[in-house]
Amino acid sequence: MDDTTLRDHGVKPTGEARVLLLACGALAREILDILNTAGWAHMDLKCLPAILHNSPADIPNAVRKAVEQHRTTYEKIYVVYADCGTGGLLQQTCDTLGVEMIAGPHCYSFFEGNVVFEARGEMTCFYLTDFLVRQFDAFVNEPLGLDRHPELRDMYFGHYTTLVYQAQTDDAELTAKAKDCATRLGLDFERRFTGYGDMQRAITSWAKA
Repeated sequence: MDDTTLRDHGVKPTGEARVLLLACGALAREILDILNTAGWAHMDLKCLPAILHNSPADIPNAVRKAVEQHRTTYEKIYVVYADCGTGGLLQQTCDTLGVEMIAGPHCYSFFEGNVVFEARGEMTCFYLTDFLVRQFDAFVNEPLGLDRHPELRDMYFGHYTTLVYQAQTDDAELTAKAKDCATRLGLDFERRFTGYGDMQRAITSWAKA
């Protein structure tokens, strides 16, 4: 499973389990690690393309279509997305469909833990996860045009002070790449090991339901 596939196509489910986790492609590796480590073979995974995050208004409809497509195949479907910039529309969609989604405004919050993240009240931090470090160019550099117009950097990031790398894994290579991302954006660097945070707790709860 490569990051380009997760970014552009997502992950197809096997159709051989009772419970479906419908998630963002940016979370695929982490979710599969949780399922494989726990041995939860009764849970299947479908991921929508991670690139949907570049057009968050499209996420609710994509989730709705996926739930409707797979509803008759699985006993239960859970949505492993936070609000993710949909302005509450994803929650409304899930409520209408009768499916539960993960709590939180975005993955940065639930990876760190929603309570902890909210308590920090950080206003000048720019966050990256493992996936976003690997896909920095596709999700940050190129969409903002920094690859073509580096002079725009300060316009976009002038009000930020720190790039916070929320590490899901201990990976020296990813940490080095995250530091390089901070340098490219002209920001201080901080690494926080979060693991899987509230996402793991939610999936554990759903697995035992």
